[in-house]
Amino acid sequence: MKNLNEIMQKAKELQKKMEQIDIELTNARIDGESSGGAVKAVVSGKLELISLNISKDLINTEDKEMLEDMIVAAIREAQEKARKIAQEKLASLGLTGEFPGLGLMN
Repeated sequence: MKNLNEIMQKAKELQKKMEQIDIELTNARIDGESSGGAVKAVVSGKLELISLNISKDLINTEDKEMLEDMIVAAIREAQEKARKIAQEKLASLGLTGEFPGLGLMN
């Protein structure tokens, strides 16, 4: 029984650590940019888009498709950085793989 109690205690500790990581990822703000910073995106550690900033010079551009591509690129960069941060936090607990509750997509 002692072994089972130890397992249960470790599971509780792991659950607390996972909850802390979930909070950290929710509160994290990760930047991504494209075109030398002309388009900037900020996402949470859970990959949710928080804000988007577009340089005034680009707003008046005639090339709508180029602007759309730059926006997508900035968001993707921020999301990829967030994904790596989340994976590093989980790896520090010895965990790998997908954790849908944390909002991480591979």
